[in-house]
Amino acid sequence: MRPWHLGNTTVRSPFRLRDGLVALSTSPLQGNLRGRDQEIALRNLLGEHGIVELGSDDTYSVGRKWRSALNKLGFLYPEVPPAAGIAQSEIGTIDLITPNGWRLIRADTVPAMQECFLRALAAHYIPSILEKNYGFSVFSPLRHTLAVMLELEKQTGESRLNFVEMAIVVQLTSSDNALGDIIAQVLELRTRRLASTNKRQFDRLEREAAAGLHSYAPGTFNDYADTNMRYLKATGLVQSKGRGLSLVPEKHVFIEKLVQDTGIPDSDRSYFITLCNGAPLPTDHKDSALIVLDDLLEQLARRSIPFDTTGKSTDTPADIASIRHEIEGILSERNEEEYAARQAIEWEEIAAYMELIITRRNKKTLSNGDEIEVPQAEAPAYFEWILWRAFLAIDSMANKPYEARRFKIDQDFLPVGCAAGGGADLICEFADFVIVVEVTLTTNSRQEAAEGEPVRRHVADLVSHYAEKSGKAVYGLFIANRIDSNTAETFRIGVWFSNNDDKMRLDIIPVTLAQFKAFFEALFTAGRVEIDLIRELLDCCSGLRAAHEAPAWKIEIEQAINHRIASF
Repeated sequence: MRPWHLGNTTVRSPFRLRDGLVALSTSPLQGNLRGRDQEIALRNLLGEHGIVELGSDDTYSVGRKWRSALNKLGFLYPEVPPAAGIAQSEIGTIDLITPNGWRLIRADTVPAMQECFLRALAAHYIPSILEKNYGFSVFSPLRHTLAVMLELEKQTGESRLNFVEMAIVVQLTSSDNALGDIIAQVLELRTRRLASTNKRQFDRLEREAAAGLHSYAPGTFNDYADTNMRYLKATGLVQSKGRGLSLVPEKHVFIEKLVQDTGIPDSDRSYFITLCNGAPLPTDHKDSALIVLDDLLEQLARRSIPFDTTGKSTDTPADIASIRHEIEGILSERNEEEYAARQAIEWEEIAAYMELIITRRNKKTLSNGDEIEVPQAEAPAYFEWILWRAFLAIDSMANKPYEARRFKIDQDFLPVGCAAGGGADLICEFADFVIVVEVTLTTNSRQEAAEGEPVRRHVADLVSHYAEKSGKAVYGLFIANRIDSNTAETFRIGVWFSNNDDKMRLDIIPVTLAQFKAFFEALFTAGRVEIDLIRELLDCCSGLRAAHEAPAWKIEIEQAINHRIASF
């Protein structure tokens, strides 16, 4: 049997599709993406916007694959095959952005983006007129997987679906298979894996057995499972559970309603129209929306979170959606606060992520057997994210975790892109001072041009802000794998003139991530996790700058860090 997969194995990070759409939306390439020259142009457009790395690609396949991914999910109008017997004009102009594509472009919050992916995947059925020869009846992979997880929960008390179970069971089944038979396969595999002494070897042998049975390369099963899990998580309905997935508790009632819709498109025309506009959801209907809202209100009550519904209308689905989004935001903030409180005991994992950023490796296996990953295309976002987690672990911030970060996170608290331009990456406020954190993966002479002015401007803006607000001292902490001396010299001079030509002295300390990691680890291993120690270090490094130019100042900073580590 042929395994199925959601999305696109080339674009494994779904949220990057939005970045591609945004770039395309202002380009003359929109609606003109066919042919070698146009595929090259799309590839170059994605590279110019930093969405893909423009390495060697003699076939120029990147542009073709990105176009295919956007077509497949209905974010661009796909080409209607002649066999459909439908005029292209009935659907839309090939490769123009669709209504659901524009909805994704305009989405400015993670939940809004997730709804776009949910509508896309809820509209996606296989096999369709675009995908033939799967060997089974038309079905919704999204609803099928969610139904499997609900049935797992019913039989075991937990909805968790492990990676290998997705790889060699679920993605080789469809709605043609009885749920009970699928669950039996999953649990039989799970029992054998639990009894094995070498889990890695067990997984490899199972993949090889599946490859022989289904005539696919062993790696295909992992590639498809990885892609399927990423796209499922992009809907906001599931979250990570180890290397697997589990249902998001807050969305449980919604998921049950979604899975109850077992219908299939009644024609190729209706399939295309729904795909490009986004599928209707249970909460688009008042009765279902009220049931989901009641469940969310019960969740607030169970967690003793007050919420006043007085004066809030529930007359229309839009009214209900407004209340639902407000409650989901409250629950999300509470979940993030609880996540922040756990970071102190996860400091070793935080340091391990820093190591991946330093070495530019993708994966690392921790001492407890867990595997962590920094996707290559998302390394800049993970750099910001891991510094956020580090300061959460130090556990002294006066502002909320969601106030400290300027990047978006998903339901797994993982980064969804980098911090938006126009402000600092992180703003960590403490009792009597503030640290403005800026990071970059740029290491060459372009570092100063890219970071020198923005970093100083962001710090200066916050110096002015806190001078008026509380009088708190503001420090800039600039972190990179390598500090270019031109960048260090700009920060050593540390001068900024306001619009009124008032001269400001800025304290911006450049350190390497390796230096920060060493200091961070020393705080925890020595049992001296005190934010004042970081402030003392910043004051010391700032005091050294007058006597040295950049190269010598960098050496003095490293020596100051090493000296303090040795003194713990």
